This record gives sequence, C-alpha cells and structure tokens, in this order.
Amino acid sequence: MDTPADTKENSASGPAIAARSLREIVLQKPASARVFEAFGLDYCCGGAHTLAEACQAANRSIEEVTAALEKSEPTSSDKDWRSAPLSELAQHIVDTHHVLTQAEIARLTGLIRKVVTVHGQNHPELFRVQTTFAGLAEELREHMRKEEDLLFPYIAQMEEAARSKRRPTEPIFRTVQNPVAVMTMEHEASGQALERMRETTKNYAVPSDGCTSYQALYHALPAFAADLHQHIHLENNILFPRAIELESELFGISR
Repeated sequence: MDTPADTKENSASGPAIAARSLREIVLQKPASARVFEAFGLDYCCGGAHTLAEACQAANRSIEEVTAALEKSEPTSSDKDWRSAPLSELAQHIVDTHHVLTQAEIARLTGLIRKVVTVHGQNHPELFRVQTTFAGLAEELREHMRKEEDLLFPYIAQMEEAARSKRRPTEPIFRTVQNPVAVMTMEHEASGQALERMRETTKNYAVPSDGCTSYQALYHALPAFAADLHQHIHLENNILFPRAIELESELFGISR
C-alpha cells in the first residue's frame, strides 16, 4: 500500500512533478492535457520532456503551471485509455479525431480562402497560413488513410489473436514497429506545421481590422490544433507502445 508520501509524490500535482515527463502526467491525469494546451506545452510529440524542461523551453512559470494542474478537474471525455482494448481505442480515434479532422479540414480550407481573399493584401502572413494548412491537410488525409486501412486493422487482428491464443498472420510491413515509426515521424511533421501557424499568426492574435470570419478562423485553428494534439497523444503515448508490446508478446521475441 502506498504511504501518504508515496501517494503525494505519485500524484499529478505532487512536489516531484517537475521531474516527471509531460507524457506521464497526462497518462495519469488526462485533464492535464487541457492545462498543457493552455500554456503551450507539447505533451504529444514532446511528451518525453519533463515539466521543468517544457516550462523552461516555453518560458512559462512552473509554479503557475503546477497551480493550474492542481485545479484541473476531469470531464466526461477524460477517459483513461491505458487499459482499454486496443481496438476500442483505435475506433475511438477514428470516430472522434479522424472524423473531426476531416470535417474541420473541409471547413477551415474554405474559411482560410475567404479570409485570404478579403485580408491577404494587408496581412500577407495569411498566405503562409494558407500554404501551411494546405500541406498539413494533405498529409493528414494520407496519414489517416494509412492508419484506417493498414495499421489499425492489424492492431485489431493482433488483439483477436491474443484472445484466441494464436499467432497472427505476419503483415506486409513485417512488424508493427515499421508503420508506427512512420506514423510517429508524420506526427512530428504535423506538430511542426501547427507550430509554424501559431508563430505566423503571433499566437492567433486577430488584428484590429479583422472581420468576423477572421476572428472565427483564429478561434478555430487553435481548437483544431488542440484536438490534433490529443489525437497524437493517444497514438504516440498509448496505442503505439501497447501495440508494440502486444506484438512482442504474441511472437515471443523482441522484433
């Protein structure tokens, strides 16, 4: 049984939290993701960094972030996916994040075009936002297709094989580690594109002459980024590591 000191140290807001990775904190307390999002701390692709390192890199006060973590409360959407069936998690990613991403890509592409047409002459940075978003959208469509057509079905097959106590059929990509490595690199590229848009827009600051559509765009883009960060977190920090571990157990070797 944990002692009171152990419980405090292992909590998502204890005194040793500065030395814990962002990944660990969010895995234990999913509500922490919203805090990190608000402070601009990368808990998905940069989840291996400690809270102290992330705060220093983002020029944020660790005391302020820690205080916000202590006050953060879970919502109905804050599910702990660490022990859920992998197929359930993969389907959640598709139904929640892939669906939203596809819909928002279509909506935001039109909204960006409209804002660029009206304000591009006075705000040339909008053209850079448009180009970056178009590239990101194209990459995400292909990325999600590969997950839905190849990677996620194989993960479900492995899980079914484990339930049936048999070895799964070896996939065309030989080991799940290969597509996971590709997906992880693509996640990193997506994160960089999101960061470029944030920097280009000066953290989505609407100029004084910004119309309602301009305001709507600069409200929607960070929301799009927040959902994509959560999407990447679920894959990088939960689904992919567990899939690699499951495959190793099924084949009885380190592949």
